[in-house]
Amino acid sequence: MTLLNEILSFNQKFVSEKQYEEFTTTKFPDKKIVILTCMDARLFELLPKAMNFKNGDVKIVKSAGAVINHPFGGIMRSLLVAVYELHAEEIYIIGHYDCGMSAIQPEEMLQKMVDRGISHDTINMLNYSGVELNEWLRGFEDVHESVRHSVDMVKNHPLMVKGFPVHGLVIDPATGRLDMVKEN
Repeated sequence: MTLLNEILSFNQKFVSEKQYEEFTTTKFPDKKIVILTCMDARLFELLPKAMNFKNGDVKIVKSAGAVINHPFGGIMRSLLVAVYELHAEEIYIIGHYDCGMSAIQPEEMLQKMVDRGISHDTINMLNYSGVELNEWLRGFEDVHESVRHSVDMVKNHPLMVKGFPVHGLVIDPATGRLDMVKEN
């Protein structure tokens, strides 16, 4: 709880000194772009700076590996909301090199869950209920292929505007260099 107390103390000062004023903007992205990227901490400031974006320019949706693993899950819903409600006119799906999702081994992760108190009964119940945990937790081997797959899922989604621009890129988390994977 020490970190939480530090955060709340800082926040009280932040608000009372009106430090938020420099970040004031609307809910609509000024550059009409929504980005799906990885939750990797190295990208937090690097990605917007490498693309010359500032607060208010874009919507950013994050998931482990910038992966869309279900066509009707929360990530896809967020992209659709950005397009239909928040006036986004382009989608960028940006994976990154050295991604932790490329090393995920479902069996090892399930064991870590058990080690931290999740029962084998719970895991078995989910597997018997049709949840394919090994597939759901699986990472990817090739970030370029993973980005292409996510781009294709968005472009071919039955609720996405036909011909909507969806671009795939990979960023180097050490330098910020962007490599094009797929442009539409």
